[in-house]
Amino acid sequence: MRRMLRFGMVGGGPGAFIGAVHQRAAELEGRARLVAGAFSSDAARSREHGRALGLDADRVYDDFRAMADAEAERGDDRIDFVVIVTPNHLHHEVATAFLERDIHVVCDKPLTTTLPDALSLQELATARDRLLAVTYVYSGYPMIRQARALVAAGAIGRVRRISVQYTQGWLAEPVERTGQKGAVWRTDPAMAGAGALGDIGVHAYHMMSYVSGREPQRLFADVATHVEGRRVDDDAAVLLQYEDGARGLLVCTQIAGGMENDVLLRVSGEQGTLEWSHARHERLVLYHAGGGQRVYTRAGPDLAAAAARATRLPPGHPEGFHDAFANLYADLADVLESHAAVSAARGGQSSSVEALARNLDLPTAADGVAGVRFVEAALRSSRANTWVDLTPTDAA
Repeated sequence: MRRMLRFGMVGGGPGAFIGAVHQRAAELEGRARLVAGAFSSDAARSREHGRALGLDADRVYDDFRAMADAEAERGDDRIDFVVIVTPNHLHHEVATAFLERDIHVVCDKPLTTTLPDALSLQELATARDRLLAVTYVYSGYPMIRQARALVAAGAIGRVRRISVQYTQGWLAEPVERTGQKGAVWRTDPAMAGAGALGDIGVHAYHMMSYVSGREPQRLFADVATHVEGRRVDDDAAVLLQYEDGARGLLVCTQIAGGMENDVLLRVSGEQGTLEWSHARHERLVLYHAGGGQRVYTRAGPDLAAAAARATRLPPGHPEGFHDAFANLYADLADVLESHAAVSAARGGQSSSVEALARNLDLPTAADGVAGVRFVEAALRSSRANTWVDLTPTDAA
């Protein structure tokens, strides 16, 4: 009989957007439930939020360190994993605390604000054989998984160009000066690290790598800050070059007035082009080089196994953002159950949890490290006005 997984959360307190999304998504399929948390740096607010969620008072903690210690000492009802939805500057410290206590970690993007911190988390997760997953949510959409499968199967031939545009307008004005919670920390370099590159650029970069099945060798970036007085980037355009000759273009901006959360992916090859838009996320269009097109739809016929597995409802019943997150958590549950089963069968000696996760295309520490490396390289390229190498020379 399948056991319900237990998870805790650090961050995601009253009024937080992404914490509630993670909780709903993790619980959507009835395979995991929230049982513990340190929801705010304000202990009283953390306890208040825990009460509102109906959690046991003794599992609502004043801070994440107390939570990591107490949960690690519990018996059979300890948490299986923790979800980190704090501002970016806390990701490394929080993840370290739980990994050191052999608790699996799910971290919102970006993994960390610096590459050395990201590499140290990857090394720690590997040494402890704990899962460190990063929630690049777009890889949870069925049609993004279908696109990945089609590229891998050679449906568009040799890949020549990969492009993603990720366009927002919520920071077109200096809303951080009004005290808007999400804007205040995202425009503070001490808390966010980078701006648009770290917030949405890493999503775009992961989509390009995930669908195309390749990582770029080098990049040239033009990074800008348009709002006067803002201390982080709010707009970037990045050229990418790949070892096999393919080229890429990544545009991420948060100052496009009037835009909401517009994402457009195109992958072009010798024999066709795949196109996916977040506005019509249940469709994937394959344009054939000789003319004509084929439209794949979520829950439609002839989908790849990964895409079919990521759909819940019949055609005509829309799925969306929460479902994409839930697909990542469903993969996570599969990975943790397999890891536990193998460990039990081998008398405590299990196979690599990282390898199990990668078999299901679940974004892990390696993807998190790649995203942070991309951000740092783009900022360095823009400052120096030159091409920058992306080939890892710093593997954990």
